[in-house]
Amino acid sequence: MNNLQTDNAPSITVVKPHFVFAGISFFVAAALTVLAGESLLGPYFGVKTVAITHVAVLGWATMIIFGALYQLIPIVFETALFSERLAKFNFWIFAVSISLLSYSFWVNALSDLLLYASALLFVSLIMFITNVLLTHRNSKKKNIQSKFIITSIYWLLVTVILGTLIAFNFRFPVFEKTYLHYLRIHAHAGLVGWFLLLIIGVGSTLLPMFFVSHNLNENKIKYSYYFINTGLLAMLIEWFFVGTDSLVYIDWLLISIGVVLFLSYAWDSYKQRLRKTLDTGMKHTVISLLILIAPVFISFILLTGFNMENSLLLRMTTLYGFSIVFGFITSLILGQTYKTLPFIIWLEKYKKHVGKAKTPMPKDLYSEPLAEYQMYFYLAAIGILTVALLTGIALLIKIGSYLLLATAVIYNINLFKIVLHKTKIEKL
Repeated sequence: MNNLQTDNAPSITVVKPHFVFAGISFFVAAALTVLAGESLLGPYFGVKTVAITHVAVLGWATMIIFGALYQLIPIVFETALFSERLAKFNFWIFAVSISLLSYSFWVNALSDLLLYASALLFVSLIMFITNVLLTHRNSKKKNIQSKFIITSIYWLLVTVILGTLIAFNFRFPVFEKTYLHYLRIHAHAGLVGWFLLLIIGVGSTLLPMFFVSHNLNENKIKYSYYFINTGLLAMLIEWFFVGTDSLVYIDWLLISIGVVLFLSYAWDSYKQRLRKTLDTGMKHTVISLLILIAPVFISFILLTGFNMENSLLLRMTTLYGFSIVFGFITSLILGQTYKTLPFIIWLEKYKKHVGKAKTPMPKDLYSEPLAEYQMYFYLAAIGILTVALLTGIALLIKIGSYLLLATAVIYNINLFKIVLHKTKIEKL
């Protein structure tokens, strides 16, 4: 855990707001899922589904990743963040743009408010990308983990450019083809290029640290990098410039091999761990890695079709995105929050008291029993919502949505318990 501490670490005022906004966004996404109800069983491009997706992808996942990256970049790059002031200013721009963008989708304001929100979002993400790239320029450490992170940043740039153009296409004729054609390019650049590559890069650093495992085969991570990027690049070039699916099976295979190599690396780390007993945070992490198998399998089914009726095909497409965003990514965040944020807050509160007074441990800053309940509610929610999307049963959507909302409530209780922690010191 001490590996999360570095003299180059940013101020807590840079990191903490990102975790708070992300936690609230998770609650909002879950609440909107309850309100959306049966509409989630409709087309994956319905405005309610798209609104929830952007709250989850941007407000929940990307926002918390930004905060975590500000803490982790000094460790991976071995240099201080280029500008903390820019990071703080960017947080507010990003938060406002996410709120406006998601609202514009929810109320179907696609020809006016969406344009302004997208433009503001574009500016905020360019700020973040610039800050990270300028930080990397000052770094002398060029390892495979930093390569994953920087490449994911470039994929984020591709994602935001495409997303902005799609938004403007609702009012101006930017594209020749229907926006749905470009939507899948936008989605895969974000989900695979931005999220997956970043998670593999950061995960290959954090997993051995938290499992306490050594002497892992990093060649698996290196090959994973090339397989995923080659497959994704080839797929998106064909979709964008050729408009066919002639090589999509080969591209899918390359990306899948890259995912399997990462999972093999994670399995090695798990098997060789010195810390045999897993807390809730690491249980969530293991669950997220198991869930990662689901989108690989679902994407293969979508490629082959298996003569599915159109309504099931649309629900399977929704399930594909759901398994990544609310499955793999959300489970990982729910777990890693308890592995990183308590220590970050603990450093702020107790670093100067170490050796001088008796202090609580980072794990004492939150409730482990609550975290356990959170995990059980989450597993029930994911399981029931998966069955609902497969069967089209509206009642299951309702039950699963309320369980997801309960998960978000419990997570936020623990989150605010951590960030609002009052210093407690006893004399030695």
